[in-house]
Amino acid sequence: MNSSELRIKFLDFFKKNGHKIVPSSSLLPTDSSVLFTTAGMQQFKPYYLGEKSPYGKNVVSCQKCIRTSDIDEVGDERHLTFFEMLGNFSFGQDARDSRIAGAPVSGYFKEEAIKLAYEFIVKELGLEIDYVTVFDGGSVFAPDTESEQIWKSIDPNIVVKKFGRKDNFWGPTGEEGPCGPTTEIYVDGIEIWNIVFNEFYQEKDKTLKPLEIKGVDTGMGLERLAMVVQKKDNVFETDLFTCLIPNGLPTVMDEKIKRIMLDHVRAMAFLISDGVKPLNKDQGYILRRLMRRAMAHFHKSSMGSFSGKDILGMDFIDIENMLIQVVKNYSNFYPELNEDNILSVFREENSRFRHLLNKGLRELKKYKVLDSKIAFMLFETYGLTFEVIKDFAKEEEIEINFKQKDFEEELKKHQELSRTASAGMFKGGLADHSPETIKLHTAHHLLLATLQEVFGKTVKQKGSNINSERLRIDFSFDRKLTDEEKKKIEDMVNEKIVAGLNVVKREMPLKEAQKIGAEMEFGVKYGNTVSVYFIEDKNGKIFSKEFCGGPHVKNTSELGKFKIIKEEASSQGVRRIKAILE
Repeated sequence: MNSSELRIKFLDFFKKNGHKIVPSSSLLPTDSSVLFTTAGMQQFKPYYLGEKSPYGKNVVSCQKCIRTSDIDEVGDERHLTFFEMLGNFSFGQDARDSRIAGAPVSGYFKEEAIKLAYEFIVKELGLEIDYVTVFDGGSVFAPDTESEQIWKSIDPNIVVKKFGRKDNFWGPTGEEGPCGPTTEIYVDGIEIWNIVFNEFYQEKDKTLKPLEIKGVDTGMGLERLAMVVQKKDNVFETDLFTCLIPNGLPTVMDEKIKRIMLDHVRAMAFLISDGVKPLNKDQGYILRRLMRRAMAHFHKSSMGSFSGKDILGMDFIDIENMLIQVVKNYSNFYPELNEDNILSVFREENSRFRHLLNKGLRELKKYKVLDSKIAFMLFETYGLTFEVIKDFAKEEEIEINFKQKDFEEELKKHQELSRTASAGMFKGGLADHSPETIKLHTAHHLLLATLQEVFGKTVKQKGSNINSERLRIDFSFDRKLTDEEKKKIEDMVNEKIVAGLNVVKREMPLKEAQKIGAEMEFGVKYGNTVSVYFIEDKNGKIFSKEFCGGPHVKNTSELGKFKIIKEEASSQGVRRIKAILE
């Protein structure tokens, strides 16, 4: 039975038993306490708390999910970042409700949930249950003897194992919500189905209170179910993954790396299709980690090591083919998958990362020992994710003197700084003082001076934001730039870069700086003494002079090639340019 048949069989079984089929919700949840949809029940959380469900009290779904806690485990037999969760749900048992033809037409609880699960696994799929687990209660709760008795009433010979809160108590999703004891079904030694009996509500302070109406929340990973049904040794041998492997994948590719790529490519396609873009924060940060890890490992597998052939000369068509196969094989059930959009986002990030990876790996080789600050500098400046740094350092026998949590702490500091910069509170609109940001800051000065040379001194800066990957300038101008004008601006900036102009800081009285016509930063109040940065040739001929607190490079020859990536309207009479250095 292939995976498509399994999806349909599960949904149809519960539809016949009084459940409404509900489509998968987005990977981006309405619950702000979590980054992603991690379980099928998330879209139904309000209905466990008394809000009336528009679907009735019993529903069934196949939900796409992302769980970031397992990123480092991906590559073994069954851990995944993206997976599909089959689940049936009931939003509250009411003793007054009646039955029709044996199907639960109102909310149900333990007996019905267990009987339905047994019937689907044993009778519909023909599988043999190894054993089931129930909650033993521990020191605080009463043991779930009811579930044990229900299992024994169905099959007196079934093996029932008992575990505590760590293993047989689930939830909530996010900081608070419904939760409760579970019973789990094991087949071929693998937990395939987790049935949660929502009896409690967990507050943010971790305290529990009984729910007025009890409910059922179940989850069965499609990948694990397919592995058992198709009698495979791991999830990556099921048709959910074998259909994605193009003939062009390197034959010498390490099996673990192949699995990482297969998992990450699926996650990339679904995240992009739900509107996520690769960024350095929130959901975008996770997408960027997945994309860059996949690209770096493909480079390593193709070349035999990270330090082999220059990545700029590589063809990443195999990853593109895998993304196309995701759309081809999954879009019948998930019509939101859009090949053009997925490939466009991938190619843009791929182009950016290839340049950064080349520089970053050369920089990383300079170190014998890495701490969290150095590692984060490599991420911030060159886009090397934690996983890439860790894998490359191991290959080069570089000592790693930090843990991932230390790296994540540095990231949190950076994100807070970025939020401050976005609010216009960081000096000069810079997100940080990393080497790449400093280079883009100097390029920003060249760009403003070039705009004024092309269009006249009436062009004034109206806003600025610069991070390690791109610069952004808002400037007064009343129309869209032509392609010819953008090309001219790029060429002029690159001429100044190639010319190797000096960047010189001079302190002077405010009035003197104003008298010589130095450009003032928009919206900034200055003291009596100011810093002015001059960009000039060796003979002292000035191209740019601006009020600025720095920092900058010492010479424009350090910058690389300037390229405009976008020009658009910012507001009425104001245009915006985004540019990078290659």
